[in-house]
Amino acid sequence: MYEEAVSAAVPGAVLWRATASGQVVLPDGCMDLLWADGRLLVAGPDTGPHPAGEVPGGAFAGIRLAPGTAPALIGVPAHALRDRRVELADLWPARTVRRASGLVEAYGDARAGLEALARTRAAEAGAPDPLAAEVVARLRAGEAVAAIARAAGIGERQLHRRSLDAFGYGPRTLGRILRLRRALALARAGRPFAEVACLAGYADQAHLSREVRTLAGTTLRAYAAGADGAKSETPQPSGSRTTA
Repeated sequence: MYEEAVSAAVPGAVLWRATASGQVVLPDGCMDLLWADGRLLVAGPDTGPHPAGEVPGGAFAGIRLAPGTAPALIGVPAHALRDRRVELADLWPARTVRRASGLVEAYGDARAGLEALARTRAAEAGAPDPLAAEVVARLRAGEAVAAIARAAGIGERQLHRRSLDAFGYGPRTLGRILRLRRALALARAGRPFAEVACLAGYADQAHLSREVRTLAGTTLRAYAAGADGAKSETPQPSGSRTTA
């Protein structure tokens, strides 16, 4: 079982809950705060598919934070958490974790508690890197990295460094992941694969197929048919970060 809803309190975030099921989480450029059997964890940005069972437990809740917004909230650069699932007790002081856990537990629905925790932490931490949202928007529009750096008034090396902190990887990798999410959404919606490749900005269908295998560990046909086990309820987010 997996279900999600857009957060009304945290801009760009998605609330979700799931039971362990052996499904697969695919890269999406996001990071999640998780609640699993009374423990708080953070799921870092993924560069490939993650198998089930990374986080033990039977029922999970989470808040998926929009690309580039989590590092300021969590207090750790995204690249330090890349492809990792980490207990917040390993990142935050014990007193802070106890207070955060108490906040989540005070709500009948852990998703609401995680939403309140994210909102509180964001207010305390301040705004994320203001460049992050612009980078995401321009990459989704298909702009080249060099053009994005020029528009931001910085060099490509500085853009890369800031992207590592904000997203966990450089802008080219983020662009590949965002393009993949668009392609997968189009494929699951029933578009012909050649049309998917064109609309998502791939050179051709063969290019699309290679990227799906590399980043998602499956074939486009298997994904479109739902035969790969990947969670894909919405175009942008992947599934829960517990049963990747």
